[in-house]
Amino acid sequence: MPKEERDDTPQIKDDELYEELREDGASKQKAARIANAAARDGRSAVGERGGSSGSYEDWTVDELKDRAREIGLDGYSDMRKAELIDALRNS
Repeated sequence: MPKEERDDTPQIKDDELYEELREDGASKQKAARIANAAARDGRSAVGERGGSSGSYEDWTVDELKDRAREIGLDGYSDMRKAELIDALRNS
């Protein structure tokens, strides 16, 4: 397929799991990563791999700002902690 005909937009492979994860507060990127891994490897395999990450509420404002900078969010320098958490979860 010629490049100009391809849709380079990232695709979600397991829409149902993606929506569940978003409702539970996962960021768009995290939900997409988990949903696509589950579609590729099976939900039980992804669940077994697991992993853990601290809640954003446990992070300091400086840590949140560092993460916002890493993922390229705009306007994070003037945000309060709750606003940073919301922006990171919805990025």
